[in-house]
Amino acid sequence: MEFTAGGLLEVRITPADVGKRVSVRRTEGDVGGSPQFTDTIGVLTSWDQGVLLITRKSGESVRIAESALVAGKVVPPAPARRRGPATSFEELSRVAARSWQPLESEPLGEWTLRAAAGFTRRANSVLPLGDPGMPLDDALARVTSWYAERDLPAYVQAATGAAGTQELLCAELERRGWVSEVSAEVRIGAPAQVADVEAPEAGSVRLTRVPDEEWLGRYGKVSDPEVARRMLVEGPSVWFAALPGGRAIGRLVVDGRWAGFAAVTVDPEHRREGLATAVMAALARRALEEGASAAWLQVETDNEGARALYDGLGFGTHHTYHHYRAAGS
Repeated sequence: MEFTAGGLLEVRITPADVGKRVSVRRTEGDVGGSPQFTDTIGVLTSWDQGVLLITRKSGESVRIAESALVAGKVVPPAPARRRGPATSFEELSRVAARSWQPLESEPLGEWTLRAAAGFTRRANSVLPLGDPGMPLDDALARVTSWYAERDLPAYVQAATGAAGTQELLCAELERRGWVSEVSAEVRIGAPAQVADVEAPEAGSVRLTRVPDEEWLGRYGKVSDPEVARRMLVEGPSVWFAALPGGRAIGRLVVDGRWAGFAAVTVDPEHRREGLATAVMAALARRALEEGASAAWLQVETDNEGARALYDGLGFGTHHTYHHYRAAGS
């Protein structure tokens, strides 16, 4: 089943909702036989004689004919501050792990060994949240042998800028010759703030529960489609977003209060057209429908374009994680 960016098309607001913050979709006619939609988020300030008046956060008022409505719902208030939600390193790490589940895992004390036939470092690395239950050298020897048994390099995902023993672990790994290959910022923000962004093409974003061939093709990191599909659909509540023609895609996992954004990818020929923002806004609106109030994402530290996008959407860095590879692995 396919959904539009706002979920099932249904008008769920009435004149009794005047004064509340709403999200509405209206039709703008057809272009080439395809319906065109525009989404608006703001406070419903009046609904008189078949016309809705919605005031955006910018102060602009938008008049919408009742007859043009195809969807509408009440949404949570916009966040009062740009600062991300309060959360601990462990909570955020566990939420992130549930959104990107490996095909195989095994505990090592409070560490988790994860493997997925080599599809992404996140799913093929150790998540060390706590004590491995043995001396560090013994734990690392077990890690190295466990991954060697699966013909995979041994990686440990450890963080800086986090509370607890993570920074000490990074230092100990480096002292033992483990090399940091990839670093990524874990950022947090508010889905309501993302949903408020004016993105003209957000109404054209299609949401589905499984990725199709076009989505996987745009993602472009798939050597084994079977493994990729099995992993990508796992999570508490997973959604895949795509603009027509595969111009831009994204993935969302809603887990309680958390909305996790990932795989936001734009066709190189359509960059700087606001398509990544449109995908993010569409996914954020879906996250609000499912009750999310906080958001997170990961972005590699050398991806300047994506970091600038997430800066503009109000995401701040919570911590930075690093994938350490065993020497000779």
